[in-house]
Amino acid sequence: MKVAIFGRYYNTTTPKSVETLFNYLENQGIEAYIETEFHKLIDQEPHDIKGYHKYKTFTELDPSFDLLVSIGGDGTILRATMFVKDMGIPIIGINTGRLGFLATIQVDAIEKAIQNIIDGKYRISERSLLTVETSSGNKDIEAMSFALNEISVSRKNTTAMITIDTYLDDEFLNSYWSDGLIVSTPTGSTGYSLSCGGPVITPGSSSFVLTPIAPHNLSARPLVIPDSTEVHLRVHGREKQHLISLDSRIATLDNGTLIKIKKADFKIKMIDLLDESFLDTLRKKLLWGEDKRNK
Repeated sequence: MKVAIFGRYYNTTTPKSVETLFNYLENQGIEAYIETEFHKLIDQEPHDIKGYHKYKTFTELDPSFDLLVSIGGDGTILRATMFVKDMGIPIIGINTGRLGFLATIQVDAIEKAIQNIIDGKYRISERSLLTVETSSGNKDIEAMSFALNEISVSRKNTTAMITIDTYLDDEFLNSYWSDGLIVSTPTGSTGYSLSCGGPVITPGSSSFVLTPIAPHNLSARPLVIPDSTEVHLRVHGREKQHLISLDSRIATLDNGTLIKIKKADFKIKMIDLLDESFLDTLRKKLLWGEDKRNK
């Protein structure tokens, strides 16, 4: 087995996670590669990692890798997709962040989780992505034009709202007067969209969600659409430019730019261990089980 390891930050739980993971992989004789920048971070911290000097690094992945392990929160997994791209390498996340809908392995369960993966005791959950193209041919977007969670447009250097003309398969839907608009995948439905009042959608659903950000008209509600729909957006406002974000990556576009958003032609593979599920994660993360009437 050939494993890639990626992380972005060091916090109070990261050192223990890193040591536990690396030492277990070393004991199992598994070939592991550390992302170059994460390797530099580890080098700056005291650690007790067996055979650390033997670990190779990577700046890009290739299809020979069997697995990518992300150490961090959900944002780290979103960034990990930039390495995996369309190669079909499964991703699993160790949660050293906060909420963790995607990074579900807790620090005290790392060894058990890795052994279950070695033994084949897991499921693959395929996650749909969004892709975007613009009439301006923005190079920042074209370099990495897909998103696992959401693509959103929003106002830039002003407190004034923007207007977002929205078309679904060339049919006019609405002009949203708001701070912005989110186009979310089922995976992203528990992220930014949820915080703006959007619905939770199970990962296997063939749907996207349009969620306005602080709409001026309170009748502008989130809308669930088939994931076969192509969404066209044009933004207008007092400023000459606005922002577009693909997960955690942000670019600036001129107002009036045609933005075309649709389902990507590939999916990201997430590893689900057999003792966990999306519904179980929902109950834990949203504290649904804390309702006293359930006891």
